[in-house]
Amino acid sequence: MTHQFTALTPEQKQELSSIAQRVVASGKGILAADESTGTMGKRLEKIHVENTEENRRYFRQLLFTADSTISQCIGGVIFFHETLYQKTDAGVPFPKLVKDKGIVVGIKVRCVQIHTDQPVCVSGLDGLMSSCAQYKKDGADFAKWRCVLKISDSCPSSLAIEENANVLARYASICQQNGLVPIVEPEILPDGDHSLLRCQYVTEKVLAAVYKALNDHHVYLEGTLLKPNMVTAGQACPKKPSPAEVGMATVTALRRTVPAAVPGICFLSGGQSEEDASLNLSAINQCPLPKPWKLTFSYGRALQASTLSAWAGKPGNLQAAQAAFTERAKINGLASTGSYVQSGQKDKAASQSLFTASYVY
Repeated sequence: MTHQFTALTPEQKQELSSIAQRVVASGKGILAADESTGTMGKRLEKIHVENTEENRRYFRQLLFTADSTISQCIGGVIFFHETLYQKTDAGVPFPKLVKDKGIVVGIKVRCVQIHTDQPVCVSGLDGLMSSCAQYKKDGADFAKWRCVLKISDSCPSSLAIEENANVLARYASICQQNGLVPIVEPEILPDGDHSLLRCQYVTEKVLAAVYKALNDHHVYLEGTLLKPNMVTAGQACPKKPSPAEVGMATVTALRRTVPAAVPGICFLSGGQSEEDASLNLSAINQCPLPKPWKLTFSYGRALQASTLSAWAGKPGNLQAAQAAFTERAKINGLASTGSYVQSGQKDKAASQSLFTASYVY
């Protein structure tokens, strides 16, 4: 006979629910500033900046010290381990700087990605209990863990879907026991030539498995957030769907699989250009189907590409870079309420594709 475990006290549940609601408050989303050292190096290399700890620190300081109005559209920031323990030029710890703006601090917990010809599985649950406890003590209130799947003629397999779902559920349970809201991220990569309909079908299968696993592991859904891919055609698909088509397919998939108890769904950008990620998010929110969750963003590349381009590693470009970041954040804040409409003016940096095959960060 199945029964409900009382792993969390009412007070713990209330704290988790409150944190999740703050992150996805109306018009707010997440800045994913959690790129690994290697991935950050690739970003810096494109603007001819050396990948040193100081340059990584300076760029993230640039983001975190942007105009205070940023707190109106950024509800949470995901930190990389290194960044959680860094400080501003004035000696202010980054977590305090962010919290003083009213923004919730999150952390990407460490996992190991195993790459094979089959969809990616992950390991790294050993030691997660103690690291989550330490991260909570050091200022984090939510966490993120990414599992990756690919679409092909034979993928993802049922086994890969099930295994990744169970890993996400175990991670989520451990996070909640330590007071961290888990962001559950089952990402279906955009690599391939699959159609919009194929992506929708796979997304539904993956999300259904994830929520069965979360239920089996007694995860408190009101204290979680979901970070999925949008339903889009593969990068090599000859037919690119319109934002309205992406919106309808995405919301349909979510309505069929994600319980209404989940407070918010924070989409990853999946290598879309900054502008496409914003337009598609706005279209998702404009979809006429009922939507019981907040539908917002958790963007890394799609919030930083224009900023990196404007900065170019030059101290004199600080204000221009911060202005670019603030503008993009405000656009996505509007998109999270379905209020963003393209102006008609094309921004070169914002329109560039950010797709990277078999993306790892």
